[in-house]
Amino acid sequence: MANALPPDDLPGGFWYPHGYIRLIECGLLTLEPWHVLDGAQVQDKRSGLAERFPSRRLLPFAARQDNDDCACWDLDRGSEVVAIVHDYASPGYENRGEYATFYDWLRQAVEDFIEFDLGYDEILKPQSG
Repeated sequence: MANALPPDDLPGGFWYPHGYIRLIECGLLTLEPWHVLDGAQVQDKRSGLAERFPSRRLLPFAARQDNDDCACWDLDRGSEVVAIVHDYASPGYENRGEYATFYDWLRQAVEDFIEFDLGYDEILKPQSG
């Protein structure tokens, strides 16, 4: 799984949720505006988040293409909680939302996909004249 970190690189006590593994196995790597990060992107984003938000233990797995939000497992809240973090925000202002489980986040990602796509429908709709 190129999109997952090797077990030796995972934080102690953390295992990928089954739903995430299934998402990768099924090749569902892009649900615009979200895209699943590959291993190198995870490492880069993780390092940046640790530098910008040193009081948080975050493991990113997806990022939005239309803003600086990223979906992360919030390791201080347990292995299931997904935090939406606005990268590059000032510390204390980075929280954009949270989901109790990966599947809760995935449901919202599908809703975001639909909303994002509907925006394109409006752009591409022929103008009556």
